Amino acid sequence: MQDRKPTALVTGASSGIGAATVRALAAAGWETVAAARRLERCETLAAEVGGRALALDVTDAGSVAALGEALPKLDAVVHSAGGALGLERVEEADEAHWRTMFDSNAMGVMRVTKALLPALRHSPAPIIVVVGSVAGTEVYEGGGGYTAAKHAAHAVAETLRLELHAEGVRVSEIAPGLVETEFSLVRFAGDAERAASVYRGINPLTPEDVADAIAYCVTRPANVDIDYLTIKPVAQASATIVHRRG
Repeated sequence: MQDRKPTALVTGASSGIGAATVRALAAAGWETVAAARRLERCETLAAEVGGRALALDVTDAGSVAALGEALPKLDAVVHSAGGALGLERVEEADEAHWRTMFDSNAMGVMRVTKALLPALRHSPAPIIVVVGSVAGTEVYEGGGGYTAAKHAAHAVAETLRLELHAEGVRVSEIAPGLVETEFSLVRFAGDAERAASVYRGINPLTPEDVADAIAYCVTRPANVDIDYLTIKPVAQASATIVHRRG
């Protein structure tokens, strides 16, 4: 048995699913490390749950390296950083947006995993959780950049499962559908009305709904791996098929 509480790092912990996951794991008895670019938000969250806060930009190699040095021992990594930019057709693609989406959603998972695997290997029951999306296995018009990035993250998660299973490192991917967070506000460059329209007429998932699923995966016995779990609001049948009231 462990003589210490297990420790989980959550990236993208300044808001949304990441922040909710920190709260859920803290409630489950875990030590938590909230990490994101907006350090002040993470510090407020850490004070709330009795955890730690670290600055982290998953697109910056130096920032990720510093994270690895700060965490010599670790039991769980939850990759929640990412996001979408724009909704243009491929022929109108903004290359800078595509690079940013790949860098945060896919390359970030690679960087943080590389940096923290040595720490995870000290754990008796290590786990890596990748917060993907239904866009990791589906596509839709205007979503070429984001779906490509999430498909890449999905491939990274599945590859890690193959590469690490013999070491006893569990790898889980959580693939949410419509979750009401800052996601759409960021995607539409702060256009609050357009962002609100994404969730209009439905009862979307909350960050807490997804965090509950993440905490379930993380707290399973060491011999149990939830490889892939998709979670959608009842009104959403697929990435593009949604029943809206009225």
